[in-house]
Amino acid sequence: MTASVFSAEHLLFTPAVAHSDAIPVVFAFPNEYTVGITSLGYQVIWAMLAQRSDLTVGRLFTDTTDGLPANPELMGFSVSWELDYINILNLLEQQHIPIRSCDRTQAHPLIFGGGPVLTANPEPFADFFDIVLLGDGEDLIPTFIDTYQSVRTANRQEQLRALAQVPGIYIPSLYQPVYETSTGPISRVEPVSGVPAMVKKQTYRGNVLLASTVVTEKAAWENIFMVEVVRSCPEMCRFCLASYLTLPFRTASLDESLIPAIERGLQVTKRLGLLGASVTQLPGFEALLDYINQPAYDDVRLSIASVRTNTVNEKLAKTLVNHGTKSITIAVESGSEQVRQTINKKLDTADIEKAVINAKTGGLSSVKLYGMAGIPGETETDLEATAAMMLQLKKAAKGLRLTLGCSTFVPKAHTPFQWYGVNPKAEKRLKLLQKRLRSQGIDFRPESYSWSVIQTLISRGDRRISQLLELTRHYGDSLGSYRRAFKELKGKMPPLDFYVHTDWPTDQPLPWDHLEGPLPKTTLIKHLQEAETHMDDPRLTLA
Repeated sequence: MTASVFSAEHLLFTPAVAHSDAIPVVFAFPNEYTVGITSLGYQVIWAMLAQRSDLTVGRLFTDTTDGLPANPELMGFSVSWELDYINILNLLEQQHIPIRSCDRTQAHPLIFGGGPVLTANPEPFADFFDIVLLGDGEDLIPTFIDTYQSVRTANRQEQLRALAQVPGIYIPSLYQPVYETSTGPISRVEPVSGVPAMVKKQTYRGNVLLASTVVTEKAAWENIFMVEVVRSCPEMCRFCLASYLTLPFRTASLDESLIPAIERGLQVTKRLGLLGASVTQLPGFEALLDYINQPAYDDVRLSIASVRTNTVNEKLAKTLVNHGTKSITIAVESGSEQVRQTINKKLDTADIEKAVINAKTGGLSSVKLYGMAGIPGETETDLEATAAMMLQLKKAAKGLRLTLGCSTFVPKAHTPFQWYGVNPKAEKRLKLLQKRLRSQGIDFRPESYSWSVIQTLISRGDRRISQLLELTRHYGDSLGSYRRAFKELKGKMPPLDFYVHTDWPTDQPLPWDHLEGPLPKTTLIKHLQEAETHMDDPRLTLA
């Protein structure tokens, strides 16, 4: 890929002129440019770094580079997808940097990382990073760079110890996991003397949320200007990382943040994306629609992330249609009222039907629903309820194209369902839904069950997983490769089932217990107990 990819960029910020003693930094996204530049988090952190005159910043992707400085002192990765770890290791090797932090010397840059994957559970990747930033970058990045400046001339170990004192900065090499046995659960994580026993995720609490810092036709979403409308989600579905990990629910100020950002973006493009886990729950969302519906923006194409089902009204549908969107996505998880109560999904089937009818009446041609199989407490009867609901929706909104995308439940750290393993029956349940729905002309799109197993392995993994990840990088990213690696490491770590399918007791230490999330474990257990009151057959027995 040539430099022309960078010449297509419209920057919405002014990079600083680096002074002569600026710190050389590489900021990487472990995927192709077209994917990385579409990541709002990557865009914003890059702009924050590039606007500092005490840094000289180059960008690194798997297929291209932009202005890489010689002899960088810091090299960072924004990590959004679990399997991108393969690209992280490849990029480190490409830059002649040892992939394990313990093998690096003063001659190598400090490798730092952040993003949702590392904030949720960095332990499987801990041996590859010198520094992990836990939480929101708005406050973390300036503090991290300022602290590094103050110890820039110190040796590597002194730098890491100083950085470990900063809230939200996790130095994995200064925390040693202890296991009950080589193949048993973790028993504790011991910090070295002088560093905090707990590292607390950092939360930005302002009302100016993220907005694109660059617009380009070379992005996966061509020429889109993205603006974050809300952060977290007030619904708090029991399995949902996007809600629990990013608490509390925060909204952008309409007048101070959203509208000025949109006006800035629409000066360079006619494509607008509203991002957030629950965009339509912004206070004043109707006023935002009115703003977008003004005649001056008739030619703007609008995209909206997944919206809360019971907020889909005709006005929203018509606004989307008038701005070039023909489809909307809603997350329903299940057609079973009981399962929705279990996961705290505050929806009635009547709400879902009304949303679909409103979408059709407003002129949308299709609705995509997100569902899940293998949710804790789910029975085959609940699966039948999902199939029945889809048929009911088809009758209620004839002519509307309905798609059900369905994944397997994956437990995530810092959520009430982190103690549950993947239900081994989930793959069969996906096939059951496929059989029921495709024969009735409903587009059913299951996600890969094997990918769910790999995702769970990484989301619940401890530090022993790193050696497994190194092996599978050379074998390929199929489930068979992971099974082969487990076989090779037999006796050195627990089996695959321990990480993926086993329900862990709530008094068992977790690999991430030394990393403090938004809610204490006692609160998560209360939420779990509440969920289990709705289950016919809870798999966990809670004390």
